[in-house]
Amino acid sequence: MQDNLKLDNQLCFRLYTASRLITQAYTPFLTRLGITYPQYLVMMVLWEKDSQPVNDIAKRLYLETNTVTPLLKRMESEGLVERLRDAADGRRVLVRLTAAGKAMEADAASVPEGLAGALAPCRSLSHEAAPGLFCCLDDIIATLQ
Repeated sequence: MQDNLKLDNQLCFRLYTASRLITQAYTPFLTRLGITYPQYLVMMVLWEKDSQPVNDIAKRLYLETNTVTPLLKRMESEGLVERLRDAADGRRVLVRLTAAGKAMEADAASVPEGLAGALAPCRSLSHEAAPGLFCCLDDIIATLQ
């Protein structure tokens, strides 16, 4: 077997596995909030800036609008967001937080600390090392998008 085909030599496998396990580590924190990880991502986008077009949310999450739309529909049925036609441009759909969605932000504030606690045993991911990892991952994302 060629070395470049060995699973242990694949960066993509490590990234995939780390992503899956980090998402899994979020589960207990997000279950308490009653949301999934993709819903948490949408909520963070809207907590940063409320009332955004669906297209802007999708771009911010590096997703297609046809992926985000069913997610937003579920969130709307759960009372977290509402979708409205833009008065200035009826073709655009704006998404904004409901009172319940806004209130959830205070409860969600402990989620990053919870995940940091779950990652505390990770020797190579100290608070000081995180910016370097962010930079590396941002470079990969920018290169591949």
